[in-house]
Amino acid sequence: MQAANRLQKALKRGGATFGAWQMLPGTNHSRAIARCGMDWICVDTEHGNIDDGQMHEAVAAIASCGVSPVVRIAANEAWMVKRALDAGAHGVLVPLLYTADDARRLVSSAKFPPLGTRGFGSPFPTGTFNNESLTEYLQQANDALVTIVQIETKEALENVNAIAATPGVDVLLIGPFDLGNNIGHPILDGIMHPNLHNAISRIHAAANTNNKRTGIYCTSGGQAKEYADKGFNMISIAADMIAIPAYFTAALDAAKGSTAASGGGMVSYDGR
Repeated sequence: MQAANRLQKALKRGGATFGAWQMLPGTNHSRAIARCGMDWICVDTEHGNIDDGQMHEAVAAIASCGVSPVVRIAANEAWMVKRALDAGAHGVLVPLLYTADDARRLVSSAKFPPLGTRGFGSPFPTGTFNNESLTEYLQQANDALVTIVQIETKEALENVNAIAATPGVDVLLIGPFDLGNNIGHPILDGIMHPNLHNAISRIHAAANTNNKRTGIYCTSGGQAKEYADKGFNMISIAADMIAIPAYFTAALDAAKGSTAASGGGMVSYDGR
């Protein structure tokens, strides 16, 4: 299993992994993104237009391309964790954590006994791990799957050291837009407040101190490179619902001979 989990292998090596955010349903859509050379794709069931059945299909399609499917669930609910992992996700990303107790509850729902309380029985994950047997999956899943907590609230920032120290948490992924909003410094006109920069640095330091990896949501390759250079490990480069309208708007502007630069509705920020 660990050999089949591209994300986990890369995280263990250290350095940066690059991924994409899928918010629109469709297996052809999943494969088109995966074939661009991503290490992972986040199937977003929190804010994306993706239901449970579409999530199952996206996970399988992404894995078939040799890319790790990660599912962002809508809330820190055990049944949501179970659905994502039972679909064959290589990792689960959980938003809106506040305390170390929340992190421990997540780990419990993501691990089979004796490390947790996850129930066993889904036949689907073997297909995303090179068709290994259910027995192999049961024996190896606790070590092979990636548990990712999203740090995006004021409370999570205040408790970040305790969250990072929680056994079973692998990655602290920063949501800069929600984090900025929650600490009173929203990203406006693409500019980060110095206090938001400091908060991001604080999270990164807490992860490093506890031998965990750090991730961050970025909306462009340029931003992603900046955070890779800073030592971040799990970095998005684009989201489909940002990239598609941005590309088509730019292409239409070029076709019309427009000299005005257009972001195509792109929500971006200066990551420096």
